[in-house]
Amino acid sequence: MPTKILFVITSLSTGGAESMLFRILERIDRSVYLPYVISLTTRGDFGVRINALGIPVEIFEIRWNLSSLCKLYHLTMRIRTLKPDIVHTWLYHADALGGLTARLAGVKKIAWCLRNGKIDKNSSFFSRKIGLPLCSFFSRFIPDKIVTCSQDAMRFHTKIGYPMRKMVLIPNGFDLSLYKPDSSAKVKLRTELGVDARTLLIGMIARFHPLKNYAGFLEAATLLSRNIPDANFVLVGAALDENNAVLVENTKRNGIREKVHFLGLRKDIPYIMSGLDIVASSSFSEAFPNVLGEAMASGVPCVVTDVGDSAYIVGDTGEVVASGDMPELAAAIERLLRLSSTERIALGVRARERINHLFNIENIVAQYESFYRDLLQC
Repeated sequence: MPTKILFVITSLSTGGAESMLFRILERIDRSVYLPYVISLTTRGDFGVRINALGIPVEIFEIRWNLSSLCKLYHLTMRIRTLKPDIVHTWLYHADALGGLTARLAGVKKIAWCLRNGKIDKNSSFFSRKIGLPLCSFFSRFIPDKIVTCSQDAMRFHTKIGYPMRKMVLIPNGFDLSLYKPDSSAKVKLRTELGVDARTLLIGMIARFHPLKNYAGFLEAATLLSRNIPDANFVLVGAALDENNAVLVENTKRNGIREKVHFLGLRKDIPYIMSGLDIVASSSFSEAFPNVLGEAMASGVPCVVTDVGDSAYIVGDTGEVVASGDMPELAAAIERLLRLSSTERIALGVRARERINHLFNIENIVAQYESFYRDLLQC
């Protein structure tokens, strides 16, 4: 009989954790593992995509208020009915609530999954002062094992009380058949943007959030434009469109409006990635940023701030600068742009090889399958 695994996740909207869960479910050996998914809040795009794999997806629409206590009771009863061999929860809310209800339902093997390097200082008071300490306390009793996607996440969480003996590091993985170099994309993207075929494109692909530091990226773009006037900048992600008054005004104020392209939320990220010359990350905080692995798999070198596991992912195939140092970010991008096209392509080849060696999705899924086998035996 296949091992029945119930995955409980906070939401199935667009995000790094949701994307990684989908990649696992897409490839997990269904003759050995029988997956079922519960989202505590939304179905989202990934709920639809997981369902299309033939995997059941159930939505509880919990609203994080007292009226949802009844839904937690129903969640407990639902888990008891499903009788999973393993419950694997993803993200803080799911770890706490999904883990607790799984224990109440009598599940023998429970795993948590940590996706954050550190909690955002802009998070709610409840999350910072109550939610995280509560998760830290429960981590000693509820989960049998805790998967973490990054070394930085492991360090941070053990520092605040999560038990090191339960930690298992499994990094994110990337599909090298989906993300790959494509010279035709470089031509198509420049045509789409209405720029010269020789225009150098630097992209930042991330949600619009203070931690991603888009203001810093535009500061670096402004500095870079003084030395490389023909460089253009591509911003991709939810709310990163022409209606983003804050960033649009920023580009006007700094005289780079015509060089910055706001593409908003896109579903053709592999095409955009392979059309870029450089991918930059100006973040103040990360755990294991998927965008770097996707860019490198596409043969695109990265320039990143030294947060989370970013420096480890990039290795010697790109540039790493101190968090918050935007003049140096601009200088690092310029160093890569000053390379000949042959040198930059060679750097991209090395970047792709690094992803294939360390973070190939097939190898990462195999690590998860091994993790589930070990969990059943512990």
